[in-house]
Amino acid sequence: MISALLAVGSSCTNTQQQGMLPDASEGDFEYNNERFADLQMLRYRVDGFEDLTLKQKTFIYYLQEAALYGRDILFDQNGKYNLRIRKMLEDVYVNYQGDREDKNFVAMEEYLKRMWFSNGIHHHYGCEKFVPGFTKEWLQGQTELSDEISEVIFNPNVMQKRVNLAEGQDLVKTSASNYYENVTQEEAEEFYAKQKAAGDTLHPVMYGMNSRLVKTKNGDFIEKKWTSDGLYGAAIQKIVENLKLARPYAEDEKQQEVIDLLVSYYETGDLKTFDKYSIAWVENTNPLVDFVNGFIECYGDPLGLKCSWESIVNFKDLEATKRTELLSANAQWFEDHSPVAPEFKKEKVKGITAKVIKAAILGGDLYPSTAIGINLPNSDWVRAAHGSKSVTIGNLTDAYNKAAKGSGMLQEFAYGKEEIELVEKYGDLTDDLHTDLHECLGHGSGKLLEGVDGDSLKAYGSTIEEARADLFALYYLADPKLVELGLVPNADAYKASYIAQMQNGLITQLVRINLGNNIEEAHMRNRALIARWAYEHGKKDNVMELVKRDGKTYVKINDYEKLRGLFGELLAEIQRVKSTGDFKGAQALVETYGVKIDPELHKEVLDRYAKLNIAPYKGFINPVYTAVRDKDGNITDVTISYTEGYADQMLRYSRDYSVLPLVNE
Repeated sequence: MISALLAVGSSCTNTQQQGMLPDASEGDFEYNNERFADLQMLRYRVDGFEDLTLKQKTFIYYLQEAALYGRDILFDQNGKYNLRIRKMLEDVYVNYQGDREDKNFVAMEEYLKRMWFSNGIHHHYGCEKFVPGFTKEWLQGQTELSDEISEVIFNPNVMQKRVNLAEGQDLVKTSASNYYENVTQEEAEEFYAKQKAAGDTLHPVMYGMNSRLVKTKNGDFIEKKWTSDGLYGAAIQKIVENLKLARPYAEDEKQQEVIDLLVSYYETGDLKTFDKYSIAWVENTNPLVDFVNGFIECYGDPLGLKCSWESIVNFKDLEATKRTELLSANAQWFEDHSPVAPEFKKEKVKGITAKVIKAAILGGDLYPSTAIGINLPNSDWVRAAHGSKSVTIGNLTDAYNKAAKGSGMLQEFAYGKEEIELVEKYGDLTDDLHTDLHECLGHGSGKLLEGVDGDSLKAYGSTIEEARADLFALYYLADPKLVELGLVPNADAYKASYIAQMQNGLITQLVRINLGNNIEEAHMRNRALIARWAYEHGKKDNVMELVKRDGKTYVKINDYEKLRGLFGELLAEIQRVKSTGDFKGAQALVETYGVKIDPELHKEVLDRYAKLNIAPYKGFINPVYTAVRDKDGNITDVTISYTEGYADQMLRYSRDYSVLPLVNE
């Protein structure tokens, strides 16, 4: 869930998903740096880093080194040819002697920048393969281009989707992600079903999360584990090396134990050790500086089993954390008053901790595109027995918000003046609270019935889990309890969030999808599911309507209180589906409300959006950390800089942190 560290049921929320981010800057700090294709690069500040102790700075320095060494793991996980293609194109980009204004070079440069952003040749969000704007003949004139690589780049029928979730297809065979080899969906599901049946049913590990499943020529199935002496070993060894260098600077012995267990897991690949690490991490709530590092989220696997590599290093925003601590302190109240059936509620909420953090570095599947909220671990039994950690990433939210001022997005798609005023007045506040509620309480709420497999919803599991957390947040944003706690100023503030949810789920998120395509990404399916279900089920009471005015479609909410009631009804049903492992129920909800798009509305929205000249996707350039050393090599200070350009950063990462072979088998 990035989420946060180990998640299966956790999640990520992201304000950039609403696509309201234009150009802006503040003082001498440039929040926006570069724009290309459908992407805009932003910067984020790490205010307060200079005030940390030398020990804390040094801890962050080594942890961010560990975060950067995992980059190539994700590239290879996203597709078996990605590292070879990236290296080839980077060599062309750096060594090109011709006219850099030539249309083929310009198109290749854009392709490479998109590849850097997506950690591969498929769109980071839509998962479709990039279409090169340069010709095969031109590329052949610049480099040695094999027939195999040429087919991957230029043949639109080869490796079409990184993650395919289309109903009725073999999701493994039709997905380009590099988690399975010569394996069908049926074979993979049967392989892991056998492991689960033979394993510990009370404390099940996350089977398959750290390996590639391979079917050999003689028909045997083997798991190639991602360990320091296995697959991706060269990168994992560098990660482990820097974790060990960071260890002496950890805040206390408990945090050192977390590092020791993570290192042991990397070295052995033992999933029980990973659970021990997860428990130690989630129970270690005191440190100012914290981090996530490992194979965490499973969105990149169409079966939701294999986990992509990611990392974030962060430290607590002490003032902003007071808000999330207030929510977590009242977690049992929220659970008790949830509209879900009593048998699906937790009798005793355990170990929910929440904080607002400042990201210091982003790596792997959190870079350059990242979440603004995290909730981990993902193991259902670990969460039930030991709780979870939730974070809202405050400095990223701040960067998004500052970049969003003046885009015209709100004015173009909001129904009227009242809606605009509500969002302008309360939107930032309710966005933050939505993230807090989603990550801190939503993912931590509810329970599976005894004997229910956490993976029983299969390809629909991620969408259902995200919908569950979003609905929890939406339902409680309108609760008088938030006014009582002083988290919102009045009983009307929540309406800004409802406007954003319905507008985004029904209309504005369509700007991120090519005309003619269905909704594929789990978070987008979640938002569409919620909005469309509420719209359809609210028709009889005219809860909301789609209004046509001057040829444009708008969402008009007529009864906010009844809309809250609909969110509560859907939350109850979604929780039932999750708690009972009702695959058919999940399938019906997602396929009915979360996938298809009205082509006429889609075209209208794309046309309106194009006139605003806004990039629908945003990502971040990391700051640069430099260790200042004395003549004996001891670190005497760590400095931070925000001046490195996007291409310079990507080329430096490829030069300094690429230790994997181009082919990983």
